[in-house]
Amino acid sequence: MSYIDGFVLAVPSANKQKFIEHARTANAVFIEHGATRIRECWGDEVKAGKQTDFQRAVQAKDDETVCFSWVEWPDKATRDAAMAKMDELMKDPRMDPEKNPMPFDGMRMIFGGFVPVVALGRE
Repeated sequence: MSYIDGFVLAVPSANKQKFIEHARTANAVFIEHGATRIRECWGDEVKAGKQTDFQRAVQAKDDETVCFSWVEWPDKATRDAAMAKMDELMKDPRMDPEKNPMPFDGMRMIFGGFVPVVALGRE
């Protein structure tokens, strides 16, 4: 069964194109190491909640857009093997923060690994 890494982050709205370019460049590394699908989603209708919401989760500022992303792996073993190579992956020029800087504050990004329990629709 597949395995999903999910991410929520706040990106300065003015950095939308930089975010897209950064993601296309860096995400290619994960595809090369076994990821089957990656989605980077720009917030379009992310409303404030009464108790909690995406904005509060990542401490989004007024000039930032909340983004939701996920990486799909064929299974957890493939994902774990890729993550075990993280030191090696970070040496790839596409992951070098000097050459491909993150256009957002990575300290406010939330992420986690998830096992799908329901899958409907077409693959």
